Amino acid sequence: MSNKIILIAGPTASGKSKLAIEIAKNIKGEIINADSMQVYKEFSILSSRPSNTDLRKVKHHLYGFQPVKKYFSTGAWLKLAKKQIIQCLKNKKIPILVGGTGLYFEAITKGMSKIPNTDFKARDKIRELQKKVGQKKFYDLLLELDPLVKNKINSSDTQRSIRAYEVKKFTKKSIFEWYKLTKSEFKNFQISKIFIDVPREKLLKSISNRAEQMFRNDCVEEVKHFLDLNIDSSLSANKIIGVKEIKDLLSGTSSLLKVKEIINIKTRQYAKRQVTWARGHMSDWNKLYSNSFSSLLKKILKVTS
Repeated sequence: MSNKIILIAGPTASGKSKLAIEIAKNIKGEIINADSMQVYKEFSILSSRPSNTDLRKVKHHLYGFQPVKKYFSTGAWLKLAKKQIIQCLKNKKIPILVGGTGLYFEAITKGMSKIPNTDFKARDKIRELQKKVGQKKFYDLLLELDPLVKNKINSSDTQRSIRAYEVKKFTKKSIFEWYKLTKSEFKNFQISKIFIDVPREKLLKSISNRAEQMFRNDCVEEVKHFLDLNIDSSLSANKIIGVKEIKDLLSGTSSLLKVKEIINIKTRQYAKRQVTWARGHMSDWNKLYSNSFSSLLKKILKVTS
């Protein structure tokens, strides 16, 4: 059985999904989702999930299967991804992991820490504390409890802040100390790591075009259905760019023009964070780009051969 895995990362709107399909066709591969928002079944438009047409071109796994009402972690994703990777290799197919979630790729290349589980009551108490004091104050409390978190977890990241607080509180060890004890389950695999390094101006244009396409595909209706579910505000699906903005549009507190502008700005900021992450965490990855799609495809195939 082969032990070859291909990882394709890059900022949002960099064309990863389209490239992955062509790569898969060329090397008898199958695609595994490595994007934390494309796992949700209720979001195909705002998460920019591959279209049904694209999904039929080659086999895709772990797209649109997770209900937004349920908590979904990097550990849960890794468990499912590992199963799909092994199955692909058994079927003599090359697994191609594609997405923009840095933590997912880090789980593959560096592993997941074996942090002991805490009971649900303890978790609920921490979630209640976060709701009571608000994220800004909660983050300050987290820094007091665990100074190692500083500059490693974004102050607005509710999910990761709660997790870091929980880990330190109940294991007496920082989540980042646990990370240091971690080893990848794929250390003996042949892993090709590609980051699609799109020039800033071209990326900004792609982001703007994508936002317009989302509205043509009726992302407003998608958000309407999501809001009807009335899910817990701390769950990750609420953080998908466009949810809050379209909610404001539906309530009449914002105009369509303003909503599109804010979505564009937030998506650009997100893309910048992804590039910054890559700079700090993906220094050994192949950073590739070409204005020509076919030329870029050739570059990737050469690196992964």
